[in-house]
Amino acid sequence: MSNKTIYFAIPAMNEREFLPFTLDCIDKQQCTANIKVYICVNQPESWWKNEQIEICKNNQQTIELLKNYAHLDITLIDKSSKGNGWEDKKQGVGQARKLLINNILPIASDKDILISMDADTVFEPDYCQTILDNFQTHKTAVGLAVPYYHRLINSESIDRAILRYEIYTRNYNLNLLRIRSPYAYTALGSAITCTTGACKAVGGFDAYTSGEDFYFLQKLCKYGHILRYNKSKVYPAARYSSRVPFGTGPAIEKGSLGDWKPYPIFDYSGFDIIEETYKNIHKLFYEDIDNEFITFLKNIFSTDDLWSALRKNYKTIASFTRAFHNKVDGLRIFQFLRHYQSIIKKNDENCLSNFFKRFYPHKHSYFFDNEELFSFSSASIQQLDELRNFLMKEEIIYQQALDSNCKKNKKNNFLKQ
Repeated sequence: MSNKTIYFAIPAMNEREFLPFTLDCIDKQQCTANIKVYICVNQPESWWKNEQIEICKNNQQTIELLKNYAHLDITLIDKSSKGNGWEDKKQGVGQARKLLINNILPIASDKDILISMDADTVFEPDYCQTILDNFQTHKTAVGLAVPYYHRLINSESIDRAILRYEIYTRNYNLNLLRIRSPYAYTALGSAITCTTGACKAVGGFDAYTSGEDFYFLQKLCKYGHILRYNKSKVYPAARYSSRVPFGTGPAIEKGSLGDWKPYPIFDYSGFDIIEETYKNIHKLFYEDIDNEFITFLKNIFSTDDLWSALRKNYKTIASFTRAFHNKVDGLRIFQFLRHYQSIIKKNDENCLSNFFKRFYPHKHSYFFDNEELFSFSSASIQQLDELRNFLMKEEIIYQQALDSNCKKNKKNNFLKQ
């Protein structure tokens, strides 16, 4: 038996139907470590007095389930029962994750493992052990962005929407991987794990109403090396949800109604502009350069002098490069790509087709045999599924190579290369 403990941190709201499957997956883990499960059942207190009361009742059923669940070491944090719900603006999944972490970290050792999980996600019996083995193999790693895969559920509208969403996330990440961005990962609350020591060092999750997983991974990335590949993946539920402003659930819900504006297929040329900047960081150490990305950053930071302070405080190209990536982080990359996409005015299908023409020409005719007629709305589920699976396999190739390279070179992360 390992002397490490794995802590699952699971926020739950309106999850009575799904949580038993997640608990069953934890119960079936074939793992050498101790496993402890922390679950925060939560919703705003005000919901007891409005039309959301059915969620409150569902949460009470979840609490009863957990109180009588004898198979696991479960710590229940009740932020749902009358008088215990969130007050005012202190609410949401970010607040729940923060509260869970605040309960785990004081009792955990720095080398224990924290697994952020959602209450509607399943995984294989080897999941925990592969994570332990991964951290054992990559001893300098502080975190892991776990591979994910949404299983189809034989619902035309939901399957079409989740495949479109995954093509969006995988196109985004695959382009970041190919330009060697430090922020090449997909942030899912159900697909993040880290050492508890690293979690303490970066201050845990922030209490955002949504996007807390994105900002937490970004903090981890700036702190140390994040692994991108794991042998065992997670399978989040593909379902409608409006519990958070953005993310998988809202994307499926809005996307099924035809609203994909928040989730565009970013054109590869925008990533190329970022890559050009990366390749010229050594020049920035000595003198200013200009391109569309630099111009955008000047507007975002409201200054024409982006680099003087960095040059003054970081005296080597290596340290300047780290400082550059800390300043020009995942948020700035995403903001630029959205800005760039609004300027080029290409539709999603055209951007995806161009990506394949440029980087996978041998596959372009297969996926886009009639480019002018291809559309996400008319393509078959099988076509979209094959597209998703191809992009996933290409991601894995990059991810495995990246983790292998970091192991050989004992690099903490991109920011230190």
